[in-house]
Amino acid sequence: MGAVLAAVLGASLAGCSSTGGKRAEERAKAEAQGRPAVSTPRWTFAMVTHAGDGDTFWDIVQKGAKEAAAKDNINFVYAHDDQAQQQAQFVQNAIDQKVDGIIVSLAKPEALKDVVAKAVKAGIPVVTVNSGSAQSAEYGALTHIGQDEQIAGEAVGTELGKRGKKKAVCVLHEQGNVGHEQRCAGAKKTFSGTMENLYVEGTNMPSVQAAMQAKLQADPSIDAILTLGAPFAPTAVKAKDAAGSKAEVDTFDLNESVARDLASGALGFAVDQQPYLQGYEAVDLLWLYRYNANVLGGGRPVLTGPQIVTAAEAAKLEEFIKRGSR
Repeated sequence: MGAVLAAVLGASLAGCSSTGGKRAEERAKAEAQGRPAVSTPRWTFAMVTHAGDGDTFWDIVQKGAKEAAAKDNINFVYAHDDQAQQQAQFVQNAIDQKVDGIIVSLAKPEALKDVVAKAVKAGIPVVTVNSGSAQSAEYGALTHIGQDEQIAGEAVGTELGKRGKKKAVCVLHEQGNVGHEQRCAGAKKTFSGTMENLYVEGTNMPSVQAAMQAKLQADPSIDAILTLGAPFAPTAVKAKDAAGSKAEVDTFDLNESVARDLASGALGFAVDQQPYLQGYEAVDLLWLYRYNANVLGGGRPVLTGPQIVTAAEAAKLEEFIKRGSR
């Protein structure tokens, strides 16, 4: 990431901008042509997340961030690693390159605490995204953008109860991720039935399927299985079918595969936290802060979810899901 940042720091791009009347039309035209819609300096923002390889959720976050960056005349640099130590090193690289803003997810907040503090001390504004809302302000970030994971989990527990479910399994694919723990804890809190956690090795999908299949075979009374990420939902469906289980499969997050499975009835519901919005707003808020010292929401978390999406809602979102923005 250091080399990439060094390269983009030397890049320049002329911008054009205006507000009101005819100038607003010129701005829209510039955006349509792929030119920035503002005349502010060519700032560099770095986003560092805990995404694992192949996680479609973070593709959508990046899409939103990149489109906001194009509009705001921003050099956007992205790095990710599911290991917190490497994630912290990427943030340190961004500090060393003297970027103009940092966006970071805090799935394992303690591992990022010191390096976020370094960024703030260096005068680099920080926005946290997706995970770590409880620690964001404490660590000195301007604001947090994402869903409250406890509240999202509670929405799931309530929905499972409405569907008459009695025994559920919450599948955690990344041990140590505080957001995942909060989701399952929230679901347990409001679920009228019983729920237990199942920890799996998220980087090994065959192992994930085997673990879920074994759980369902061992306990035929399980009538709901909840995955915490869209890529794991089809694996849960395979595990259910292989186990001969009638459990309903539900999931957090949307992608095209999840939308198809919602439409076919293979999935019961999904929880959308609008990842495109998380990426887009993170870049936009950093730009607003640098340009005009604005902080949306007075520094309190800006919520992007949860929304319970069923087959009917997925059909309405089909156009956006196909283009990779939902």
